[in-house]
Amino acid sequence: MIQTEDLSKQFGDFWAVDGVTLDVQPGQVLALLGQNGAGKTTTVRMMTSVLSPTRGWARIAGYDVMQAPEKVRASVGVLTEQHGLYLRMTGAEYLDFYGKIYRMDSATRQKRSQAWMDYFGLAEVARHPIGQYSKGMRQKLALARTLLHNPPVLLLDEPTSAMDPESAQLVRKAIASLRSEQRAIIICTHNLVEAEMLADKIAIIYHGRVLTSGTIEELKRKLLGPAEYELKVRGEWPRVTFELPAGVTALAAGLAGPRFRVEDPQTANPVLLRELMKRGVEVVAWQELPRTLEQVYLAAMAQVQHD
Repeated sequence: MIQTEDLSKQFGDFWAVDGVTLDVQPGQVLALLGQNGAGKTTTVRMMTSVLSPTRGWARIAGYDVMQAPEKVRASVGVLTEQHGLYLRMTGAEYLDFYGKIYRMDSATRQKRSQAWMDYFGLAEVARHPIGQYSKGMRQKLALARTLLHNPPVLLLDEPTSAMDPESAQLVRKAIASLRSEQRAIIICTHNLVEAEMLADKIAIIYHGRVLTSGTIEELKRKLLGPAEYELKVRGEWPRVTFELPAGVTALAAGLAGPRFRVEDPQTANPVLLRELMKRGVEVVAWQELPRTLEQVYLAAMAQVQHD
């Protein structure tokens, strides 16, 4: 649904994007992470035919961004940091205006506009000028505009920016509900907790290049190493010695009990637990230590800065 190959953009002597290759299948959500100025917005602009690539190519819903720009724009819903809201219009007028741009008939425009205004809690202010809206209300209206024509591809830049927690949760639920076999979504965000909640895949971009990409679990293993587990037992940890299964390393004990690094949990965990029970160890809990996307991101940044 979203494909780029060696996608690059040069401004003078500066490469804002340099060799970005992405593949987002229908039903997937990709979180594009990176510092300000890393190249995320320029990448999105090339995907929507706003900017022409200097090198490489991109296809959106099967359409080449250079050869079929009108079909690309009709197939994509874009939420950018600069919403482009017309402050003198009312919310209802604004959505109706964009519905006409997308060549939707009057009944469809009215039905979809009303549905999204209701969903985002904007029905009571639909007849108010957008200039009177709060930042969060403007963000929700911009997202309603993005979804109005039911596009198969969504490119969302900081979708919950400036929102209160309740509104942000509403938007996250909307994004999760939009995941389908006919749609692919890219989210550009600094909110790593949000990215971890919504995304199937992560791509970390730095100075215009993709440092690493994959599922969150793949990146955790790649950047943080094998999973670590903590064992909690009834009573004191018995003084037993036995040979640990292959791929299991004992670590310094944590607050709850002994810790182990496990290369292949599917194979090693059952063997280790059986050995413990044979020796009369009463296992209360065997728990993987949580590792967050924030740790993954910081590890990737530390790696590239060290290099």
